[in-house]
Amino acid sequence: MLRIAQLANFVGPTSGGMRTAIEHLGQGYCEAGAERILITPGERDSVTETEAGTVVRMKAPKVGGGYRLITDPWRVIDALERFRPTTVEISDKSTLLPVARWARKNEIGSVLFSHERLDAMLSLRTGHQLGVAAGVGALYRLLSRTYDAVVVTSRYAAAEFDEVTTPLVRIPLGVDLDTFHPSRATPADDGILKLVHAGRLSREKSPHLAVATAAELHWRGVPLRMDVYGSGPHLDELLAIAGRAPIVFHGYVDGRVTLARHLAEADIALSVCPGETFGLAVLEALAAGTPVVTADTGGARELVDATCGRWARPTPAALADAVLELAAVPGRRAAARHRAELYDWDSCVQHMLKLHTRLARAHLAA
Repeated sequence: MLRIAQLANFVGPTSGGMRTAIEHLGQGYCEAGAERILITPGERDSVTETEAGTVVRMKAPKVGGGYRLITDPWRVIDALERFRPTTVEISDKSTLLPVARWARKNEIGSVLFSHERLDAMLSLRTGHQLGVAAGVGALYRLLSRTYDAVVVTSRYAAAEFDEVTTPLVRIPLGVDLDTFHPSRATPADDGILKLVHAGRLSREKSPHLAVATAAELHWRGVPLRMDVYGSGPHLDELLAIAGRAPIVFHGYVDGRVTLARHLAEADIALSVCPGETFGLAVLEALAAGTPVVTADTGGARELVDATCGRWARPTPAALADAVLELAAVPGRRAAARHRAELYDWDSCVQHMLKLHTRLARAHLAA
């Protein structure tokens, strides 16, 4: 029997996509008959038994921006020695490296789930690119020698690794096709272009670019309304960028069904971060029947095609042009839903289970 340990470190307010993926994968593992433990940072130590396995929260300090980070990997190893996993799946590229080494020493399969590109994330957060590549490259060479497999979700995410020396496996994520559905709402046919942006209002998610794009369209005289759903530290900056444009900031949305309805109400979703490795927000909009404009770089670009989306250089002017082009595409809402249906969670779970099974058998036979 598979005994899968999922380790999700560096958990905080901007890690919603990572949390969603881990939850769906964990649920899928258990439904397939595997035993599963999830170890994650928390405000205090706790152990909870759930239908999706055991959830262990380890008291961890805040490290900025509301994030918590497990800084003592040896506590994680102690928990794993009690659980006795056949494989470990780690969503962390630095602090939990000793756990991966422990797994290799004990002939336990190890998977690094690469949820983000460090070079892109650091550049977006700091606004600087110089000096990032060298340090990231050295770390990634170490990772490729430590893990049995590295899972990436897009070609863009894979490009950060040396594909010759790294055991890369590309497995796209899925989307909840039942919750996010066109039947949740229909955009009003009132001659106003309704835009939507959903996500954390922090620099690495590029909400500034989405708001600036809507402001550019307003400046051009396009009748529009933009609804922004999400909270974060940069609201004041975004309000300044919006100026007098009809952009409404609604704050945090409580409940995924509510978010699904808001997405379905829009004509076009702006999900324009140029450094996303995948883009669950893009898939959720598409599943709701809402076409998407995104940047021409990043994993999100790989999720749309010409029937349901447009992509452009990450500048307000170029993205505004893309919005106007997409608004004229016939059948775009049905095409958006059809595109999202290519990405279901069952397929993602099955691919991950095959990987865990292969690694567990390889170490058992060694």
